[in-house]
Amino acid sequence: MCGGGGWDPGEATDDTQMAVLVGESLLECGGLELPDVFRRFRRWAASEPKDIGLQTEAVLDSGDPWDLAAALHFQVSQRAAGNGALMRAATSAVYFAPHGRDTTMDAARRLSALTHGDAAAWEGTAVLHELIRVALTGADPLTALPDTLAALRPDHRPRYATVLAPDWHPDLATEFNGAVWPCLGSAVWALRTTTSYEDAVRAAIDLGGDTDTVAAVTGALAGAVYGITAIPERWTTPLHVPLPGFGERVLRTPELTELATRLNT
Repeated sequence: MCGGGGWDPGEATDDTQMAVLVGESLLECGGLELPDVFRRFRRWAASEPKDIGLQTEAVLDSGDPWDLAAALHFQVSQRAAGNGALMRAATSAVYFAPHGRDTTMDAARRLSALTHGDAAAWEGTAVLHELIRVALTGADPLTALPDTLAALRPDHRPRYATVLAPDWHPDLATEFNGAVWPCLGSAVWALRTTTSYEDAVRAAIDLGGDTDTVAAVTGALAGAVYGITAIPERWTTPLHVPLPGFGERVLRTPELTELATRLNT
């Protein structure tokens, strides 16, 4: 929020830019149209945004069809468990929340698979979708963790059970938090160990590493728990989201609030 490192004060990174693209596609198409989401991603990526994940960039720049690009990339690289699908899931989580656990987790997996061929990324995003759904009902998402873990693919369940356990701390992570499971685990840890939106986001940022994404995931989850009024005005006032590839559009807090409201109705 102070600016620096090539960023203006309050300027959103690729996490929020991609989340906006997902949300606008859901609203304009009246539901999940994966080819449309992929086209928007590709148009954005081609406009040289300030920040884009290496894996996401490779998939979107490959020229391969929307339904093959991520899988083909994974076949070659064997590395596709980054947090780049998790980071953009706030808007889709809100949109699918009214439709129940199975639907929201399925949508998370399908959206993740557009850019990430490793099912670990799909399962982590499915967990975030479900925890946000529970939080939006007014319940404590932490109490939903056992049932959410039970809904994961069995081969990915142990890894997520480890990072989502009550006694796990980000210092125990065996991978950089640019990977999907420590990123999600750090966000849940930040929520579990604080009592406000601001403190949760600050705790996430103070972990270092991939700070914008860990904070974006934490903010999505904490926002569902504490609500929009919990976000400090000194943060929302400078907030703005440029959308490279989509003209000169820059979304500010009123436009983002309207988007969130439409996604939740």
